[in-house]
Amino acid sequence: MADMTAARTPSRRFRVPPALFPYLLSMPALLVCIGILVPFFTAVFYSLQRYRLSQPWNRAMNWGENYLDFLTDPSFWNTLEVSLLYAALTVGIELALGLGIALLLQKRTRVNNFVSIMLLMPLMTAPALAALMFKLMTNPNFGILSYFAQAIGFGDMRWGADPSTALLTVVLVDVWVYTPFIMILLLAGLRSLPTQPFEAAALDNVPRLQQFWRITLPMLTPYLLTAALFRLLDSIQQFDIIYAMTQGGPGDTLMVFQVEAYLTFFQSTNVGRSAALLIILWAITFFLSNVFIKNWLRLRERARGEA
Repeated sequence: MADMTAARTPSRRFRVPPALFPYLLSMPALLVCIGILVPFFTAVFYSLQRYRLSQPWNRAMNWGENYLDFLTDPSFWNTLEVSLLYAALTVGIELALGLGIALLLQKRTRVNNFVSIMLLMPLMTAPALAALMFKLMTNPNFGILSYFAQAIGFGDMRWGADPSTALLTVVLVDVWVYTPFIMILLLAGLRSLPTQPFEAAALDNVPRLQQFWRITLPMLTPYLLTAALFRLLDSIQQFDIIYAMTQGGPGDTLMVFQVEAYLTFFQSTNVGRSAALLIILWAITFFLSNVFIKNWLRLRERARGEA
């Protein structure tokens, strides 16, 4: 009888109080947030200091002097110009190429699916490794790209070693690596568009070009903004391709924010200036992301209103 009573007695189990359950679910996000905010505020703190690793005894707060020095520093304005120009060129070219390739592969066939998978291969290559590959291919002695350049009449093409072609060289590497990313996003967007507007336009004999400008492009704009935002935030923080190709040179031709901050920290040992550069880069990316997100939300609300 005692055994039967013990068998009917439910075993004690640990139960989470309902009031604590939401906090336990949000714990991973809280830990990630702490892991992000601690380095961020540490960088803000360092950016307000006069701090060099080579002179630790001379460390002191300067309360924004690092930021004020940038206003009269030509190298900072050159860094800002190069970073924005690099981001604009790479994102613009990749959007145009990605959209063109996605339109060619829009129809679902075995060949198009196979080609779209093969085009993703550059995206699986590490950017630094891709930069080293292009550095070999642009070698003036044995590089295949240098051979083709000579074949079409550019005999003295120095690629990354020439200030006039250095930007073109790193943009070429970035476009080769990241255009598949834009292509796959836009291809997914094209294949998810409703077919009714296109069927109605075909019945009315609307030319394909007008269908693209009046139907496809407006409906695809949210996908274009999403792809542009991802690539813009990545390209304006570019480091590995530029550093592997030219280390910011020749001279300061390709001295973008990340490379400038890296060299300032490890070569000049100026922790305060390096941290200030990264905080300014964060402010730029924060502003640009807000602009893109607001436009994306406005387009979504307009699409809901039209629906």
